[in-house]
Amino acid sequence: MIVQKDESEDYKFIKGNLNFAVVGHVEWINFLNVDHLPKPGVISHSKKSLEYPAGGGSIIAKQLSELTSKQIHFFTSLGNDDYGDKCFKILSNMGIKLHVAWRNKPTRKGFSLIDSQGDRAITVIGERLAPNHNDNLDWDVLKKMDGIFITASDAKILKMARVASTLCTTPRVGLNIINKSNVLLDALIGSNLDPGEVFSFSDLLVKPKYTIKTEGENGGIIFPGGRYKALKNKKPKVDSYGCGDSFAAGFFYGLASKWNIDKSLNLAKILGRESSEFFGPYAKNEKISDLKYYE
Repeated sequence: MIVQKDESEDYKFIKGNLNFAVVGHVEWINFLNVDHLPKPGVISHSKKSLEYPAGGGSIIAKQLSELTSKQIHFFTSLGNDDYGDKCFKILSNMGIKLHVAWRNKPTRKGFSLIDSQGDRAITVIGERLAPNHNDNLDWDVLKKMDGIFITASDAKILKMARVASTLCTTPRVGLNIINKSNVLLDALIGSNLDPGEVFSFSDLLVKPKYTIKTEGENGGIIFPGGRYKALKNKKPKVDSYGCGDSFAAGFFYGLASKWNIDKSLNLAKILGRESSEFFGPYAKNEKISDLKYYE
């Protein structure tokens, strides 16, 4: 079992100079703090609401922007509608450079219901929009990146992204796409609790250098390495949305920075824990003026 100390202060002032790109998806999510999660025939009441662009691609891009002095390049796809425009504006105002493949389709929306224990249930509406290699985007930017993280793409983009010294992804991309790319991943990071991300090594044609299966407050498993424990919260758990993606961003940053696995894993756990201590998709996001928010 891998054991780390909680060294939060050692990571507090990280601001590297690595170049990162994220290729992935965005979803417009309405976060609702409810008295209890839905049950058949029972009405729940919301105490707090927040509408914001979220999804794995957005969260990882935002986390990386906090860790490096360089601007993050985010390749994504948005619907040509009001929600797409809002996502573009808010993420751009965060300082992220968006490369958008606009679609004549609705931007994917959804709801995340969070109970008093910080647990959440998510419902998404519509197709997940993802960039593909045929989109007229500035793909040459990928050649200049130290690290690339992919949450949604096609196999050819995965191949193009392998030019980076560090390439990580999630099972949500699709095992068929990962296998079709036939690339060696530096890490494949996903939830061992989410049926949509559970897989076995026999499903993979090329085994990643590292595979992490997260299990929330129970820690998780890293191959090679073994089980690891989660860090205990320093503040009350508020919302578990985005914890896994924040964790993935931290581990990815450590790999790209050539840290050892223990140090990379510890940063991942710190970012995952911090994400659980705030309402909505981003830590400390409640003061950002672009959000729709009531309490």
